[in-house]
Amino acid sequence: MTSTLPSPFEFRTATRLVVGAGTIDGLGRLARELGCSRALVVSDQGVVRAGCTGQGTSALEKAGLAVRTFTGVGENPTTDHVANGVTVAREFRPDLLVAIGGGSSMDCAKGINFVYSCGGRMNDYHGRGKASAPMLPSIGVPTTAGTGSETQSFALISDAATHVKMACGDPRAAFRIAILDVTLTLSQPPRVTALTGIDALSHAVESHVSRAATPASRVFSREAFRLLASGLPAVFADPADVSARGAVQLGAAWAGMAIENSMLGATHALANPLTAAHDVVHGQAVGLLLPHVVRYNAAGGEGGAEVSRRYAELLADLPGHSHLADASTAGDRLADWLAQLVASSGLASSLRALGIDAADLATLAAAASVQWTAGFNPRPVAIDDLARLYEEAR
Repeated sequence: MTSTLPSPFEFRTATRLVVGAGTIDGLGRLARELGCSRALVVSDQGVVRAGCTGQGTSALEKAGLAVRTFTGVGENPTTDHVANGVTVAREFRPDLLVAIGGGSSMDCAKGINFVYSCGGRMNDYHGRGKASAPMLPSIGVPTTAGTGSETQSFALISDAATHVKMACGDPRAAFRIAILDVTLTLSQPPRVTALTGIDALSHAVESHVSRAATPASRVFSREAFRLLASGLPAVFADPADVSARGAVQLGAAWAGMAIENSMLGATHALANPLTAAHDVVHGQAVGLLLPHVVRYNAAGGEGGAEVSRRYAELLADLPGHSHLADASTAGDRLADWLAQLVASSGLASSLRALGIDAADLATLAAAASVQWTAGFNPRPVAIDDLARLYEEAR
């Protein structure tokens, strides 16, 4: 028998997952297991109004922890939000950070942890592996199913002055524990469900074909896609479907784990400048652009056949589409399905609908060309390619 050794790879996970309805009630016990007694809870006003923050703080207080809450988190966390949170942390002196909310709250909590634990400014941690000291233990409690921040060591923080999104990651920034309580997602408005769910789906698709993908990361990206592809249409049709919401929540977490080990691609490179320059919500931007990037990646060029084969793997897991999993047409078929899902979610399907003018595209393409994630796209993307993708999406 002839055999070949697999290519060397690493796979990292630092987060313990606690999954199930009602698991938020165990937050205090879990905090005590980490040996902590003073918790700074990072959340936002919408999550407070929904009652989720109160559930978490109540559980912490019942376990005897001193609790302080910081709710100054915006939709896209900035260096200013982080700095304000650090001020609160320095006053309160926590030994635990708890993030309750969507990706913004979780990313802001990680940002606060970087600066509070290691000093300096948020900008000092742009990139990977720049923590200079041990960081506080932290717990993530997602109330949306989207970013997968609960299973990643990265925080996306925008520079308040330039609006440039900075990916700041270090293994020490990862949550020690993530609580996936599906009941916390039931209060999401339909538009938030769509924005976060489509973002999670883009993570599964892009991480599956990333240049940095490994056999281990693809296990998680493929399972994430399977859960999201079946769960999202069901949730869009019936927002009260708890079983489908649970599948979407777990899919988002698995996609986050895939990202942690494989990164993303051109869709996110194209999306970030839209958010920075035109305030397009991230989930809207990636949902609109993903079908165009899938077609581009499968259309040929470097590694086109391999990319198409990977897209066919995803199609094979798509309910009712497994018979269409032919690598020669997989890119187009997957892109068609993604575009239909975005349309059915109520999100915009063109840049024109978002008020993006043709005159803006060259500037956007220049900004996209320097995004870190572009380098992980399976097919190389030059500035002209990015401009054409924007034009196709318009």
